[in-house]
Amino acid sequence: MPKILNIITHPNPILRRISKNFNVKNIKTDDAQEFFNNMEVTMIKKDGVGLAAPQVGKNIRVITVNTKEGVICCINPEITKKSIMKEIDEEGCLSIPETFGKVKRHKNVTCIYLDRVGNKQELKAKGLLARIIQHEIDHLDGILFIDKAKNIKSVRSY
Repeated sequence: MPKILNIITHPNPILRRISKNFNVKNIKTDDAQEFFNNMEVTMIKKDGVGLAAPQVGKNIRVITVNTKEGVICCINPEITKKSIMKEIDEEGCLSIPETFGKVKRHKNVTCIYLDRVGNKQELKAKGLLARIIQHEIDHLDGILFIDKAKNIKSVRSY
């Protein structure tokens, strides 16, 4: 039964470390599959549209992304193509609660990754999905959206 993992919040140093590649030999193990399940459940239950492994305390290159077709788990994701065109939109992050800012990102990206059973996949993403992928891969590189954001605002409720 999947469990909800604790979300690491800023300024925890785990969020600033560069994540190591996931060891592909372990992809089909029970432990790995349980971790992927836990990440998916955590993202959904916390109302996230994406989640990176560092956000749950693991510096490995794994992200989950909520797409129109459902949740996908991307292992060792890599952006291989970026559009020249960029757009600015508001972002937030589960690891930086109640904080939002305007971030400029590529409108379209192509991402290659391994799926949960180790098959190589290619995802051509545009709009919000492209933004989510870039945001989550930034987490794997120790980059937070506040590093790129303008007009950062806190909506803390007292």
